Amino acid sequence: MANSKWDDAFENRAYIPNSAQLPTIWTERASRYRSEALAANRRIDTDIPYGNHAREVFDIVWPDTEPKGLLVFVHGGYWVRLDKSYWTDLAEGARANGWAVCLPSYVLAPEARIRDITRQIGAAVTKAAKRVNGPVRLAGHSAGGHLVSRMLCDDRILPADIQQRVIHTVSISGLHDLRALLQVEMNTSLRLDAEEASAESPVLLRPIGQPSITAWVGGGERPEFIRQSQLIALMWQGLDARITCHLDGQHNHFTVIDGLKEPDSAITSEVLREPT
Repeated sequence: MANSKWDDAFENRAYIPNSAQLPTIWTERASRYRSEALAANRRIDTDIPYGNHAREVFDIVWPDTEPKGLLVFVHGGYWVRLDKSYWTDLAEGARANGWAVCLPSYVLAPEARIRDITRQIGAAVTKAAKRVNGPVRLAGHSAGGHLVSRMLCDDRILPADIQQRVIHTVSISGLHDLRALLQVEMNTSLRLDAEEASAESPVLLRPIGQPSITAWVGGGERPEFIRQSQLIALMWQGLDARITCHLDGQHNHFTVIDGLKEPDSAITSEVLREPT
């Protein structure tokens, strides 16, 4: 049953001025980036299938030289909206630093349940990692933060050989405890029940080994997103993960990812940080 308190807790757009214009801005920005890349003879491979569904595809944005490794960036949208095409320009920070960047789409709810989407991202990471040698880094925003965190859990979504290559993960404004979503109107599309909400909540699962992970969240975000980031840090610190929680200035839920476009930004530096 929906609860207006929880609906408000997960509402971002109502608290961000002019947020209705953002999808158009994202689309235009990403399209312009792809056009500029084409004009500059930079390589972007598009719509590489990793499954049988039309949305089970990813793009790879390639650096100018042999890749240092692979970064997979998973988009948000509460598992119910958006796709890879909105975010191509966010690859530039890592690409300029020599990393190949994979941007997957996935089947959205209600057609897919969250447990299905988790496994789709596992398949995408696996397929992309077979195309790029070297270490693998994961980053995801909002629902994408949930999905990359799930790649580190001990129910082993990734094959062992791919898992061993994942050296660092950044969950940006990620959702790590899905039980609160049982009470939001959006759950009519997500179709979460108590069992799935628990099974898909990283805070209720054990990390594999001692993964390196950062929960990165804007200091100006809704309190629930800050709580979700702090919560996974608290839970996984007790399970020997190398995890920190970082509040990024006064960024809101959408400006917090803008720095990924910049080679020398704080968030790009964190995504590419060598784990210790």
